[in-house]
Amino acid sequence: MKKLYLPVLLLLMLCLNSCVDIEERYDFKADGSCNVIYGFDMSRAVAVLMNLMPDSVRDSPQFNMSKDTSMNFYAALPDTTQRKLNAEEVKMAQSSNLGIKMDLKRSVMKVNISHLAKNSSDLQYYLQHISQISMGSNQLNIAKSKTPNFNTQLTASGDYYNYEVSPHKFYRIVDKNKFNAFLKKTGSVFATAKAMLIDMPYKVVLNFAKPVKKVNNPKAIISPDKKQVILKTDMADVIKDPSIMNLKVDF
Repeated sequence: MKKLYLPVLLLLMLCLNSCVDIEERYDFKADGSCNVIYGFDMSRAVAVLMNLMPDSVRDSPQFNMSKDTSMNFYAALPDTTQRKLNAEEVKMAQSSNLGIKMDLKRSVMKVNISHLAKNSSDLQYYLQHISQISMGSNQLNIAKSKTPNFNTQLTASGDYYNYEVSPHKFYRIVDKNKFNAFLKKTGSVFATAKAMLIDMPYKVVLNFAKPVKKVNNPKAIISPDKKQVILKTDMADVIKDPSIMNLKVDF
C-alpha cells in the first residue's frame, strides 16, 4: 500500500509535543516500582487541520481506517535509531510499549508510551534517556502493516529537565539553557498553534502508595489524602516562565 502523505503543516503539528494535549502519569508502588505513562492526544489539532484537507483526501480509504492497538516501543523505532542505541537503551526501549488509537474520520489521534520502572534508579535512567531517544529518532513508525503509514516524532516529556530520583523523592528542574534551545527549534510551531487558536495544555499526575510529605510547587494540587499530586499548566505559560514546571516531591 502506498504511503499517505499529509500536508507539511499536519506533520509539523503532529511531530512536536507543543501542539498536543500532554499528560504525564507516574504511579509509584509500595514495592518501589513506578509505572510511567506519557499520553499524547492530538485529536483537537487533527480536527482543526482536517478542515483544511480537500474532500478527495478526507474521503480516501486510508482516512476511513481506524487503529486501536499497542506495540513494542523498540519495534516502532526506525532501524537507524535502533543501531545507535547502547545495550541499556535497547533494554529500556524493549521494555516499553507504544499504544495507538487512531480514527481520523472522527478526528481521533492518541498515542501513549508506557514503561514499568523496577526501582528509583531504573526510573531515573528512563526519564533521562527516553526523551533523547524519541527526539533523536526523528520519526516513530506508529502504524504498520495494513494501515496508513503515519510517521511522527513523539517527545516524551521534554529533553530539558534535570532529574533526581530516590526511593523517597522525585525532583525535576527545568534546565533553562536546554529549554531555550528547545524553543529555538520549535518557536515557529508554537506561533502557528497560537494563530490557529490551539491551546497546549500540559498535565502531570503523580500517584503515591503513601501520603506525600512535601511538595515545593505552589501550583500543584494535592489530594485530601495526600496520595496524589497534580500539576496543570499550558505551554504558553511555560514559555513565559519555565520554572512553573519545576517539581520537587518528598514522599
